[in-house]
This record gives sequence, C-alpha cells and structure tokens, in this order.
Amino acid sequence: MTVSNSAITLAITGASGAPYAVRLLECLLQQQQQVHVLMSSAARVVFVTELDWQLPAAPQAMGNALREQFKVSSEQLQVYGKEQWFAPSASGSAAPKRMVVCPCSTGTLSAIATGASDNLLERAADVVIKERGQLVLVPREMPLSAIHLENMLKLARLGVTIMPAAPGFYHQPKRIEDLVDFVVARVLDHLGLEQTLQPRWGYGEES
Repeated sequence: MTVSNSAITLAITGASGAPYAVRLLECLLQQQQQVHVLMSSAARVVFVTELDWQLPAAPQAMGNALREQFKVSSEQLQVYGKEQWFAPSASGSAAPKRMVVCPCSTGTLSAIATGASDNLLERAADVVIKERGQLVLVPREMPLSAIHLENMLKLARLGVTIMPAAPGFYHQPKRIEDLVDFVVARVLDHLGLEQTLQPRWGYGEES
C-alpha cells in the first residue's frame, strides 16, 4: 500500500469515548483521507461497553469489518496490530506526519511522554514527535492527577496538542451526538481539515 503525504494515523485506546473515535474516523474517511487505524485491546472492550460493537481482534479481520462499516477500500483504510513493526507508522521514513490518539488513556499518555515505544501505537507517536510532525491527544479522564498533568505539560512543551474531550455548551447541544461533534470538529480544525459539524466562534451567527 502506498502511503500518501496526507495520510493520518488514528490510534484508539481504552479510555472512555468510543463515540468520539468512530465519529472522527467517519469524518476523515468522508473527506477521502487515507487512515491508518491502531486500536488497543482495551479499546475493543470499550467499544463493546459503549457502542455494543464487537470488533475482531485480528488486524486483517478488524480492517475488513471497518471497511465494510464505512464502505471504503483497503487503499483508504488500513488496520495494524500492536506488534506489526513493519507498518509504515513504525518508521520515520514512511510514517504519516499527522496522528491523533482519540480517546487517549492516561496510560498511553504516560507511555508517549516517556518514549516507551513498547507497541506500535506508542512507537507511532514517538515517531511523529521525533520527526516533528503533528500529534493530537484527546484524553478523557477526570479528575486529573499531578502525574497526568505533568505528562501533558511535558508533551505540550514538545509541541504535542493536548485536547481533552471536554465539549462546550455555547452551541446549545440537544443530543449526545452534538457533544461528540463538538470535540471531533475541534480535532478536524487542528488537522487543517474542513468541517461543517460546528461553526467556529463568531461565525454563522446573526450579529
């Protein structure tokens, strides 16, 4: 598979917030982005808990399931396992320059902050940082301990965008989907992608 310069790595971990991940993936694919999906074992458990969605553990089977769900080709969406060290995202010479971890568990946050690289997801984030690409982390945890905050500060100082899943309410949400869209819209904004999920502040309103 050829990796385009505009490809995006979407990592999904075991923090609560599966609807954010699914909506973000849907929006990226709708915009014809090439997406590399990395999903932890804990994330699969959360998908069952929050979405009643059982995904296969094997990367190839999971990829087939996701491509069927979103009606896209293998060229547009690929799934890689945690030990597929020959995946493009494992090397700075081939990895997509943009990566989002959504949702991002505090365990994953810690591993990225320390450069652990014990699996492909952690290695992919390490590569994006060292190659000075764009890394966006969407943590979903409360309350935050001093450990969590110190890890976030360390990464923020390295240029990583820390974007907690904390939707606003000034758009007067009526449904849970409105809150999900708020967070996903902000992620898309930071990736430099067009989105119509939520208007930016001061736009689309009568003066």
